[in-house]
Amino acid sequence: MTANSVNTSASVFHLSPLIRITLLSLYIALTIPLPFLSQVTAAPIPPALLWVGISTGLVALYAVLTEQVIVNEQGIQVTYPSWVPRFFRKGWFLPWSEVKELKPRTTGQGGLVYYFLSQDGKAYLLPMRVAGFARLVQIVQTKTDIDTTDVRPLAQPWMYAILLGFTLLLLLVDGWAVATALTTKQLT
Repeated sequence: MTANSVNTSASVFHLSPLIRITLLSLYIALTIPLPFLSQVTAAPIPPALLWVGISTGLVALYAVLTEQVIVNEQGIQVTYPSWVPRFFRKGWFLPWSEVKELKPRTTGQGGLVYYFLSQDGKAYLLPMRVAGFARLVQIVQTKTDIDTTDVRPLAQPWMYAILLGFTLLLLLVDGWAVATALTTKQLT
């Protein structure tokens, strides 16, 4: 299954690796120093509890980032691996015959997202962070006859590249903070 041809029976699109790496790295950069700082400052929350919370959060974030978009002759589907509990991330399927239109909506931050509107009025968010988004949009246009020439991804790759760069800088500061915390602990 590839995302290279409209004529294939099914095309699978995964979340962009740049987005996945950036978000996982940012999560790690924001959380890893906490147990060390908790120990040094004698915070009321024990470091072990923070490690459990951080680990649980990392698994939950990774689960969200395993989203797959499958398009085939029947429709478009957003799905997750079987290990992701359905109560956590359900996914959805929309047959091409049920797609009424693709409607833009402004986000709270001023961005633009698109929703499929079905014949019965339900809205399904167009996945915009997949690798091969332009190809996905081309398939949607082919299958629905909806003009998608103005549909663009919510965030451009350069935005995630900049965020990744700043995240790597934050990880360097984290390394310094953890080293300082460990040194301070050894001195006391």
